[in-house]
Amino acid sequence: MAAHYLDFERPIADLESKIEELSKLSETAGPGAFDLEIQALRDRAQELRKEAYANLDAWQKTMVARHPQRPHLRDYVAGLIDEFVELRGDRKFADDQAIVGGLGRFRGQPVVVMGHEKGHDTTTRLKHNFGMARPEGYRKAVRLMDMAERFNLPVITFVDTAGAYPGLGAEERGQAEAIARSTERCLTLGTPMVATIVGEGGSGGAIALAGANRVLILEHSIYSVISPEGAASILWRDGARAKDAATNMRITAQDLIKLGIVDRIVDEPAGGAHSNSEVAIRAVGDAVEEELKAMAHMSAEQLRKQRSDRFYAIGRAGLQ
Repeated sequence: MAAHYLDFERPIADLESKIEELSKLSETAGPGAFDLEIQALRDRAQELRKEAYANLDAWQKTMVARHPQRPHLRDYVAGLIDEFVELRGDRKFADDQAIVGGLGRFRGQPVVVMGHEKGHDTTTRLKHNFGMARPEGYRKAVRLMDMAERFNLPVITFVDTAGAYPGLGAEERGQAEAIARSTERCLTLGTPMVATIVGEGGSGGAIALAGANRVLILEHSIYSVISPEGAASILWRDGARAKDAATNMRITAQDLIKLGIVDRIVDEPAGGAHSNSEVAIRAVGDAVEEELKAMAHMSAEQLRKQRSDRFYAIGRAGLQ
């Protein structure tokens, strides 16, 4: 897949283009002809990348969180879960591929894993409905959590959605109730649960898989009750003011940890998770492993109480 550059990455894109040109010239000029020049450009590109990503505003972080080459659920499952067996369907209506889940081994430990899948090209984006789940997706999530509790398995979730699908059919099949039931099941689960927001965490569609004991977030991910575009349309009747909305909504990882909405920020490689997926996925895996180990001694009642206390505490501090 060709590299995709965001607006603030244009200087980096220009350098990468020059590197590519010199690399092609070196093939005809002979081995090592432009090695020094190419290395100097690569070093400069890396410096620019570090500078750009160290000073992102809320809107720029939103763009990074939505980056089409950012690792998705399928990448985390491939990188972290062995012997993955997908389980499909809600046993009531259909299988919703916007939420994918199943059984597997996370670093040797049997787990239930699930999350939103956005897709990586036109075909898969349509198949997964861009990560916007319908009621049957959330009912599938409840079924998987029921199974996790029955067999005493930890639950690992990966959140990456703009929100639940708002279509007529979804509403007719009880979208709001399905989200509420999934959220309730998260909160009443008797086994350890760790949720990681790996891209966008949009509204109830996200919280339905994020009512966990520990909620992690990648450095450049976002988590909010509504998209910046939606908030701008409501507040100012102008979707073009999304940047203003993003700034005022405090949706970045750095804001959310101060508010107590998330528990831990997972660092991303310089240039974002999409610049080095392998490193980003490994960092998430290390963080999730640490969190699960910390909860290994807790009983079902202790886990439920910790989860309850965690969510009741939101809003009591950090709002100044």
